[in-house]
Amino acid sequence: MKHLKDILYGVRITAVSGTTSCGIASVCFDSREVQKGDAFVAIKGTLTDGHNYIAAVVKAGARAIVCEQLPAEMVDNVTYVQVESGNQALALMASNYYGTPSKNLKLVGVTGTNGKTTVSSLLYQLFKKAGYKVGLLSTIKIMVDDTAFPTKHTTPDALVINKHLKLMNDAGVEYCFMEVSSHGIHQKRTEGLVFEGAIFTNLSHDHLDYHKTFAEYRDTKKTLFDQLPKTAFALTNVDDKNGLVMLQNTKARKASYALKNYADYRAQILENQFDGQLLKINDHELWTKLIGHFNAYNMLAIYATADLLGLEQLETLRLLSELENVDGRFQYYISKKRITAIVDYAHTPDALKNVLETINTLRTGNENVITVVGCGGDRDRSKRPVMGNIASEMSNKVILTSDNPRTESATEIISEMEAGVEPQNIRKILSIENREQAIKTACQLADDNDIILVAGKGHETYQETNGVRVDFDDFKIVKELLASLKK
Repeated sequence: MKHLKDILYGVRITAVSGTTSCGIASVCFDSREVQKGDAFVAIKGTLTDGHNYIAAVVKAGARAIVCEQLPAEMVDNVTYVQVESGNQALALMASNYYGTPSKNLKLVGVTGTNGKTTVSSLLYQLFKKAGYKVGLLSTIKIMVDDTAFPTKHTTPDALVINKHLKLMNDAGVEYCFMEVSSHGIHQKRTEGLVFEGAIFTNLSHDHLDYHKTFAEYRDTKKTLFDQLPKTAFALTNVDDKNGLVMLQNTKARKASYALKNYADYRAQILENQFDGQLLKINDHELWTKLIGHFNAYNMLAIYATADLLGLEQLETLRLLSELENVDGRFQYYISKKRITAIVDYAHTPDALKNVLETINTLRTGNENVITVVGCGGDRDRSKRPVMGNIASEMSNKVILTSDNPRTESATEIISEMEAGVEPQNIRKILSIENREQAIKTACQLADDNDIILVAGKGHETYQETNGVRVDFDDFKIVKELLASLKK
């Protein structure tokens, strides 16, 4: 049991009622999880406000309440702490409760619109191959060295982050690579974390349902770099026009990477094939199984990070050549009829364009490209017509379908995607609301040597409609359908 005053270290407090010398069993922000002796942090969320549950958690035995607004009625023997920000308080309290675990390892954050999962996951792979104990906090999973834990968000809540960082400390983990989303930064989930470095991949149209403007989205990402200590490194992609913006106010050591512009770390694509590509990184040639120019950026970011963390360069190049693709990121299957199915998480206009550009670079011109794509519900609506336009412009046939409709109508989402299709491309479009039927139709339309792209969900193994999730795995479905084709 820890004292409340110690758990509150660094929190901006405006008022206190009661003693902060009391013992605290645990910290939580979900009112349903409160037990006797806990400290409850009231968070103002997008769907609910933790302040509405203060009376209920006190009845459940909460010893302390941390909130932005003190309740009108306060119970004796319960400590009430008023803070400037519930989100910031939760993050700092979580870090303090678990003994500031991030300072006991080298934590590297990866942020950007696209590439976060690939870069962080492959850095985990590379450092494991180099013989280190490594941690991973990603969209796909949390890894504490060799032990996997499921995850629901790109950046988990502060309690989950610090709990698993503490598990990493206990397991002797030396390095941890972490995806850092704009939501996570904005909601202060990363406050109190001690970063060894941060990587910026790129910035494009996404999450404007949450951030409202592109400038707000960009500046939220920039916060990660603004808060880095002098001892950390800040690595940025200077081929992206926002790359240098990330470095404007950072105290960290600055480093850059690029394929097109002058940078500290540079790469050139020498060959690009379906089974891999040949890169030249800072005068060293490297064959990698990961294809496409977006993966050239990813590999370069990984190489640069390994170098900044002190790995020997030639050893890093050798290990890079052994890296395997991440699930749902340009994951492909070739059928007996030489039909190639590619499953990719591309759920933004820029990501979809990158994947289709890669496919069109690799094809001979005799194959058809059939794209199955949808857009998620309750998310940025403005990107839907843009994605419809990109898919129809860069494919021979497009099947618009549902992604995760959530609480929206899949029919309306598809209609908004159709609105972006140019008149000359209308003939390429089919709309099939049922995603499995859409994938099945793509397989039936495909002739020998054609290419099917199933975009949007990638590694996800579920479909969400009105709060209900059902099992759904794009790669498994397309692979089974192609294997069963009679023609």
